[in-house]
Amino acid sequence: MQKETPSDTTLADDIRRGESVAETAVYEKFAARVYYLALSELRSREDAEDVRVETFLRVIKALRNGQLRSPEALPGFVLGTAKNVIRERIRQRRKEERIAQADNEPGDAFFIDPCVKQAIKQVIRRLKPREQAFLVMYFYQELPPDQIAARLNLKPERLRLIKSRALKHFREMYSRLVKN
Repeated sequence: MQKETPSDTTLADDIRRGESVAETAVYEKFAARVYYLALSELRSREDAEDVRVETFLRVIKALRNGQLRSPEALPGFVLGTAKNVIRERIRQRRKEERIAQADNEPGDAFFIDPCVKQAIKQVIRRLKPREQAFLVMYFYQELPPDQIAARLNLKPERLRLIKSRALKHFREMYSRLVKN
C-alpha cells in the first residue's frame, strides 16, 4: 500500500511550520526531476547532484521564511530555483574556463586591445605587492572579502582601506601611463 502524498499547499504550509517530514516529502517528490533537469543541462552527474542539493537548500529555506506567495505554485518554484542554480553553475564554469585560459595572469583577461592589456600589466607591476594581490583576488579570482582578508592576514574591516588605496593607486598610475 502506497502512502498518499500531501498536496503542494499542505507541504508548503507544513514546512513553514517547521515540520521536517514535509521537507522530506518535498525532496522525495521533486528530487528526480531536479536531478535529471540538471543532468540534461550540465552533462555531469556530480554537477547535477550539486545542483539538486543547492536547489533544495534554497527551496526549504525560502519555504521556512514564507517566501513562497502561492503554495500551489510549489512545483514551478522548485523547478525555477533549479534552473537558476543551473544557470549559476554554467556561468561559474565559463568564468573558470576564461580564468584558466588567461593563466591567472593579471591584465591578460578579456581585453581585445593589446595596448590596454599592456598598460594594465605595467600598472599592476608598479603597485605594491599587497595591492597587486588584492586586485588579483578581488577582480580575477572573485573571492569574497573575508577570504581575501584571511589570505592577506588582515582584519576584514581593514580590507576596505586596502581596496580603496589599491584602486586609487591603479587609477592614478593608469591615467599617467595613458597620457604619456
